[in-house]
Amino acid sequence: MSDKNSKFKPFLGSRVLITGHTGFKGSWLSLWLSELGAQVYGLSIDIPTNPSHFASARLHERVEDSRIDIRNLEAVKAHIKKVKPEYIFHLAAQPLVIKAYNDPVTTWQTNTMGTINMLESLRSIDYKCVAVFITSDKCYENSEWVWGYRETDRIWGRDPYSASKGSAELAISSYVKSFFPQDGPVRIGVGRAGNVIGGGDWSENRIIPDCIRAISNNKLVKIRNPNSTRPWQHVLEPLSGYLELALNLNSNNKLHGEAFNFATLQSSNHTVSQLLQSMSYYWSNVKWAESTVTKELPHESQLLSLNCDKAMALMQWRSIWDFETTLKNTVHWYRSYFENPESDMQSISLSNINDYVVASNLSEL
Repeated sequence: MSDKNSKFKPFLGSRVLITGHTGFKGSWLSLWLSELGAQVYGLSIDIPTNPSHFASARLHERVEDSRIDIRNLEAVKAHIKKVKPEYIFHLAAQPLVIKAYNDPVTTWQTNTMGTINMLESLRSIDYKCVAVFITSDKCYENSEWVWGYRETDRIWGRDPYSASKGSAELAISSYVKSFFPQDGPVRIGVGRAGNVIGGGDWSENRIIPDCIRAISNNKLVKIRNPNSTRPWQHVLEPLSGYLELALNLNSNNKLHGEAFNFATLQSSNHTVSQLLQSMSYYWSNVKWAESTVTKELPHESQLLSLNCDKAMALMQWRSIWDFETTLKNTVHWYRSYFENPESDMQSISLSNINDYVVASNLSEL
């Protein structure tokens, strides 16, 4: 597959550190970079779910796997000093909105202080290193309007998760302006993305994993907000953006300190109920009903989309897979997992990556 990833050839042989490499997005990024020929080093406190994409795709065969808590500053510093990474992708986070309501302290410690610990650790680097910090579309002040948010819109956070990500953004901006000059050895960028789906996500209170568990057990799915609209995006879409950002930062110090949105096509905006109907087409009938919980539920955004003009203008990045392609590849991954116990999930995941690369013409850019 490497000949079809020529755009990302600079990663060949490079030392890459990924925090949160055992998570959903982190494991897919680890697999992609490993296939590109990078030496991938992972830093994570644990494997967050069972099952997991990290385990099913046998990432332990491809990644130097280290168990380190991102909240432990000295341990993070020591690991970065040992690895001497040329590229860092910081994805370690507590990523769930509902869990953040139940445990706001851990969420803030992980998402905000964990980011600060990474920034503080970068201050001791005296060689060229590119660091991409992954935050969230929920860092924006959300007015529930139909227009996509731009990178210059206000950073804010109503709920604990959003506020922890907004605070991380403020910390990154402060550190860049205070400690990392444009002509220094460390270059920092920020990637913001929204809801992502894809094979191997087993998180709690997320619509695709909930549906897959229900389908596999012939059970009813309880839906909190069937009319909520989301820009359903395959996990490979923002990951390609993070890779693009890292390479552009490496070659252009004018992007140092800049944030970029990576989102899907507007046509991929669908309600939860529309998503469930489409899933039924690709696998089997999804039985669902609106939740009858009477207590007041925690606030969740009904509509949130991003404008990606900046990424297109400065890096020629664009979304590739439409809603149907995204859902088809996602459901196929889970069907392979459940219907054939002998399935090689690493190969199936790599096939997804290859299909995405071919569709995006990355080999020709």
